[in-house]
Amino acid sequence: MFGSLSYSKQKMIIIISFLTVPLLLLATFTYYPAIKLVYYSFTNWDGYSPEKPWVGLDNYREVFANPDIFKVFEHNFAYFVMGIIQNIIAIYFAVILNNRLRGKNFFRILLFLPYIMNGVAVAFMFGYVFDTTNGSLNLLLGSLGLSGLSDTSWLGTEGLVNYSLASTGLWRFMGYNMVIYIASLQAIPQDIFEAAKIDGASSMQTLWRITLPNMKPVIQLNLFLTVTGALEVFDLPFVLTKGGPAGASQTYVQRVVDTAFAYNNYGLASAMSIILLFFVVFVLLIQQLVLNRGGNK
Repeated sequence: MFGSLSYSKQKMIIIISFLTVPLLLLATFTYYPAIKLVYYSFTNWDGYSPEKPWVGLDNYREVFANPDIFKVFEHNFAYFVMGIIQNIIAIYFAVILNNRLRGKNFFRILLFLPYIMNGVAVAFMFGYVFDTTNGSLNLLLGSLGLSGLSDTSWLGTEGLVNYSLASTGLWRFMGYNMVIYIASLQAIPQDIFEAAKIDGASSMQTLWRITLPNMKPVIQLNLFLTVTGALEVFDLPFVLTKGGPAGASQTYVQRVVDTAFAYNNYGLASAMSIILLFFVVFVLLIQQLVLNRGGNK
């Protein structure tokens, strides 16, 4: 029966058959949970009771009326700053390792290896690095004669804890961004660089006038990942500090998780998640407007 159909109909049936399973999985594990999340945000559900009392916009009013909830976004700022520094360093290494350099593949692998490590394992590893008494960082500072810094509590000082945690993310994700930037550099036609060299352009002029403008779409992509990653940090502060000291390192996602699983207020946690989604979209729209100012020249 299938063989009696025309080629175009057979092709259509095959395409639909191959698309059915992925679409079902997408609907089951993405769209359905998203719809349920929106529904729960209008209820006062404790997570296990069969009753889900409808409260309308009360959860959203509580989020916006509680300044302590939005105050935790200040803790995410350190991750954004370190993310920008991370992208700058990644571009630097990408430009260097894209040239003819002996052993460049070894250095690429060496810088990329931290990305493939498990996030929890990285957190525990840096727990030993930042340890106040026996940590390798303080021991290194002491051996260099910086005795004033060798007894610093990197994870116990409110002004340092978020930047210490964010530096861990810098070490882990810099190699990933570097690989993306290397791919972007290799996509630029080499004729452009040769023409610039013939015209007498210096290395810095080539970087600012040719390399970076041609990498702009990829830079925008990595900044997108940086912003979303900075707003959705969870694993590092959860494993290393549990939000301490005195809540100084608690991120917004940690606050959402605590609201749901520690206080059994899934309705409020769902509303906080929806607000985070819109906040991320808003920040990214601002980013795109700023980066696209002036249009494509």
